[in-house]
Amino acid sequence: MPKILIIEDEEAVRENILDLLEAENFETIAAANGRIGLHLAISEVPDLILCDMMMPQLDGYGVLTALRQDPSTVTIPFIFLTAKSAKSDFRQGMNLGADDYITKPFTRAELLSAIMNRLEKHATLKRYLSPKGLINNSSPKMQLLEISLHRAIKQHNFEEFEIYYQPIVDIASGKIVAAESLLRWQSLELGLIYPTEFIPLAESTGLIVPLGKWVLKNVCQQIKVWRDFGIYPLIIAVNLSVIEFNQPGFIEKVVNFIDINGLEPHYLELELTESMIMQDVNSAIATMSKLQSLGVKIAIDDFGTGYSSLIYLKNLPINTLKIDRYFIHNVATDLQKSAITKALIQMAHNLNLDVVAEGVETEAELEFLRQQNCNFMQGFLFSRPLPAAEFEKILLTNKCLYID
Repeated sequence: MPKILIIEDEEAVRENILDLLEAENFETIAAANGRIGLHLAISEVPDLILCDMMMPQLDGYGVLTALRQDPSTVTIPFIFLTAKSAKSDFRQGMNLGADDYITKPFTRAELLSAIMNRLEKHATLKRYLSPKGLINNSSPKMQLLEISLHRAIKQHNFEEFEIYYQPIVDIASGKIVAAESLLRWQSLELGLIYPTEFIPLAESTGLIVPLGKWVLKNVCQQIKVWRDFGIYPLIIAVNLSVIEFNQPGFIEKVVNFIDINGLEPHYLELELTESMIMQDVNSAIATMSKLQSLGVKIAIDDFGTGYSSLIYLKNLPINTLKIDRYFIHNVATDLQKSAITKALIQMAHNLNLDVVAEGVETEAELEFLRQQNCNFMQGFLFSRPLPAAEFEKILLTNKCLYID
């Protein structure tokens, strides 16, 4: 939830506001005077500030003036709390950059309404100023999620994020041969946020660019750590967004991370989706060809969900085709899924592509894939996605898929 700073010298008023906001699950910090409040605002960078207008030593006007001169706090929404009612006082506050004011005494409804309106307007303004466009869902929840995501990346320096690894297993030998890297976000404010929520938001706001760079950098470093530790080489796959893939300098970024870590390029695999490729087929093929010529592997993720690319498949410079989990679920008993999956595996093999079946959860699904000579499987039947340390443990214990 958003973090709110309350700067109020009257203890009874301050404690009342704290109790009210904490009951609404806001994160709160408080200051008993303007100087402490100014220090907390700069060090904590809250999402919104409630500040008493009249305080000894440093009053609300002084606090606001200082905040609007500091780049880190210049845009923080600021609401005055005041017992005054003269229009000249309000005008002075607005001229200094205040966003709103609440006249004491105020009701719970008045306070919450002012806070939510200001948070929503601030999030909306940020979205309209963003060069990457708007997000479709403008609910307060999504706006607060955007604020938290921005802070997690820009202010907390990615500390809330962790990369998990899900093993990819050779069906014939039962051995782990690769892994897919998957991003997890444990927000300090909102708890666990699922990728289906924050990845589209990151893409719509442009935050996916620094986030994707961080993932790619850390995966390359992790490959080096495991190699130096003596663990046998693994191919590690990284999912790309269309914004990353089409960004100028993307290829140079990949090459730089490979070179810095002294990696062999074929141990890095970049996963694209059909929809990404189909947005601009010719441009996508040119970028994919360049990456593949450098030795980087290319995979098409979630294959089967977008049939428009089937006619292009033979022309795509790829190494791996990943069959979407939708087709794998109950594939042994669902005749339609069975027919489609058989055809996809056969087609991929005819094009000399490796095939990874995603979302394998049952022995029956695995047996079907084994009968169709599918190369690799990935799914909960073998392992859920794991933090790097846990994934390393199963590598060191040589965990294998049971083979009859």
